[in-house]
Amino acid sequence: MAKAIQIDERDNVATVTSDVGVGDVVEVLSPEGEVLMRPQMTGAVSFGHKIALKGLVKGDQVVKYGEVIGVASSPIGVGVWVHTHNVESATVPTSVYVEGGA
Repeated sequence: MAKAIQIDERDNVATVTSDVGVGDVVEVLSPEGEVLMRPQMTGAVSFGHKIALKGLVKGDQVVKYGEVIGVASSPIGVGVWVHTHNVESATVPTSVYVEGGA
């Protein structure tokens, strides 16, 4: 079974420890090694990337390492890949930039 690790108890994301595919079940472990959940993946996620531990709505803070690392730019469901397509910077509003230009 694939695994993901919540680094800090305040985190609302976990990092997958291997590539996971659609339909895979991921065992999410707390910082203490306890199983928090076992979501079934609805999309592929690459090794080292983040998945959501709770449903997030647009504007919710994304927390990793116990720190805010971004803001949800669209709704994100439990177990869904959390990356630049659905998160923007908490300090620089990257969604206002057009790819390839300013």
